[in-house]
Amino acid sequence: MMDSDFNSVRFALPLLAAAQAQKEITHNEALALIDGIIHPVIESDSESAPPVDAVAGQAWLVGPGASGEWAGQDGRIALMTGGGWRFVTPVEGMQAWLSGARAVFSASTWSAPPVYAAPDGGAVVDAEARNALSTLASALAMAGLIIAN
Repeated sequence: MMDSDFNSVRFALPLLAAAQAQKEITHNEALALIDGIIHPVIESDSESAPPVDAVAGQAWLVGPGASGEWAGQDGRIALMTGGGWRFVTPVEGMQAWLSGARAVFSASTWSAPPVYAAPDGGAVVDAEARNALSTLASALAMAGLIIAN
C-alpha cells in the first residue's frame, strides 16, 4: 500500500483502515495533531532544542540544526502533546499566531504582517485624520493583520 493509504494528503494525519485493531489509537493520534495545527500559537521560531518546561498544547517552529528529541525536524512545527512531541510539516497557506500576529506559511517561509508606524510629519497636522488612521490600525492589529508599533 502507498503511504497515502495510511495518511491524509496535506498533514499526514493517520487514517483508519478497514478491520484495523485498536482504531482508537489511530483516531486519538489524528485528534492530537489536529488540535495542534488548528490555530497554532507558536512560542518561538528560533529554538533548535526542545524546552525542558514544555506544556501540552504549546508549539514551536524548529530552528536549523535541531538537537535532542527535535533532531532531524528542522523547519517543522513541534507540538507538545500529552503523549510527547509530535511534528507537523507546514503546508502552503497554513496560518499560525507568531510573535503576537498572524503569520502565513508561503514559499517555504513564515511571513508576519508588516509593522505599522503611526502617521507622523507633514506640513499640516490633521488630528481627526490621524485619529481615524490610528483607530483603523488598532483594529487591524487586533485582528492580527498588522503589527502596531
